Amino acid sequence: MSAYSGVVDQVVAFLNTLDVRSFGSHEGGDVLSAWLGEDDRNGLAEGLRGALRNALSEGAEPALAAFPLRLVPDSAGGLRLAAQSPVPALTPIVETVANAVATGAWARIKLCAAPECRWAFQDVSRNGGSRWCSMAVCGNRHKTRAYRQRRS
Repeated sequence: MSAYSGVVDQVVAFLNTLDVRSFGSHEGGDVLSAWLGEDDRNGLAEGLRGALRNALSEGAEPALAAFPLRLVPDSAGGLRLAAQSPVPALTPIVETVANAVATGAWARIKLCAAPECRWAFQDVSRNGGSRWCSMAVCGNRHKTRAYRQRRS
């Protein structure tokens, strides 16, 4: 288990409120509205989710500029990163992402390399080189497909 697992679980769950898989092996689905209730009338949550998923797969994402951060005093007399979102339910997500970036945990959040899956997961491998959300499902499909192509 990674030292960052508790930090990024909420972000991974948020990213997985969009289910783009073409098969059903994970629980979840498009449950973003259940997370937010009626709070997000402007689609900011979908925009944030899309921007974070793009940042994981493509790198820089300009849409994240809509979620500014600032330094505020914490209860221990230090400073912490704070976000202020027009959708209060998104504030902890933005703050968790900012902290994950600052601590290096963001590099361990990945999207499954299988084009028919793209499920977000936390890479808990020692070297951080995992490509699939599940070796038993997506990894096996990829390796079986590659094997069959080599044999034909």
